[in-house]
Amino acid sequence: MAFVPFWFILIVILWTGFFVLEGFDLGVGMLHGIVGRDEDGRRAVINTIGPLWDGNEVWLITAGAAIFAAFPLWYATWFSGLYLALVLLLVALIFRGVSFEYRSKSPRERWRGTWSWLLTVCSLLVPLLIGIALGDLLHGLPINASHEYTGSFWDLLQPYGIMTGVTLVAICVLHGATFIALKTTDQVRARAWRVARYSAPITALLVIAFIAWTHVQARGGAFLNPVELIACLAVVAAAVQVQGHREGWAFAATTLTIAICITTIFTDLYPRVMVSSTSPAYSLTVYNSASPPYTLKVMTVVALVLLPLVLGYQAWTYHVFRQRISVHHFRPAAAPPVPQRPLAGATATGTAPQPRRGRALHLRRRT
Repeated sequence: MAFVPFWFILIVILWTGFFVLEGFDLGVGMLHGIVGRDEDGRRAVINTIGPLWDGNEVWLITAGAAIFAAFPLWYATWFSGLYLALVLLLVALIFRGVSFEYRSKSPRERWRGTWSWLLTVCSLLVPLLIGIALGDLLHGLPINASHEYTGSFWDLLQPYGIMTGVTLVAICVLHGATFIALKTTDQVRARAWRVARYSAPITALLVIAFIAWTHVQARGGAFLNPVELIACLAVVAAAVQVQGHREGWAFAATTLTIAICITTIFTDLYPRVMVSSTSPAYSLTVYNSASPPYTLKVMTVVALVLLPLVLGYQAWTYHVFRQRISVHHFRPAAAPPVPQRPLAGATATGTAPQPRRGRALHLRRRT
């Protein structure tokens, strides 16, 4: 059973990595129409994540696959209960990915506006739906003695789950705004920083309220635990850095904020992985939902070999595409001036010959 805590920690790392990396992707998707006022600006904003977004989504797939392999009972109960919500999530992810590719296939304004609208809406739905699903783990769902979900789709919409989703949406907006400010120049950069300044206080209030509610939901003591306290301090630091116009530190603080918020949910959940609102005795834990020890042992060896390679490749990708992006990169170059046809009898300098003085006087006498 020594591998059980290891796999729970690894799953927490995968979910945290997904929101840290995909979080600013989702924020960019939500903000590209606000920060990029014209088509060149929108293209510049979208291209800040152009080489990165599809690789970041792999973390979500890996997190789901790790739950399936290491805790199959958790996977079966959770995903069967979230069936309709998962369909909505997959539709949002599909249309979001397609919008990156299709919006540039036609120059028509209506075509591009439709795909931009889908990109914005789908980028908002992804953190909202996943946040509700993660919040429901701690709040509790109707699960019977056979560890089967007995509720409906509407039972997923718990107040704490909705609060978790809204908080993650707000953090993604702030995270994306600071990322755009780091990756762009000129007016796009200024508008992104303006969005960050306006959203930072709202995000800070939401995170502090979310942490307090999480502490109460987990039936904690009179004081916040260290992880919850770090989350509050991180979001306050992010708001301070944004107001001080320190881009690098602000992005680092929003990264820490979203990472600690996800970690807080799982920290307060452990050793449970899914709380039953029907009876605490029916809750799933890391021990009653785990795979056999030999399976976990083999998976551990594979993970320890492959995970460093994946992390190294992704770090190299971010290093290669680290340059800032300007709106001017997407504006067509000015056409060269059309050469003027010289007049008959023009000199080599391009000026017409002047009439001789005598000839000019003779013309004046005749008139």
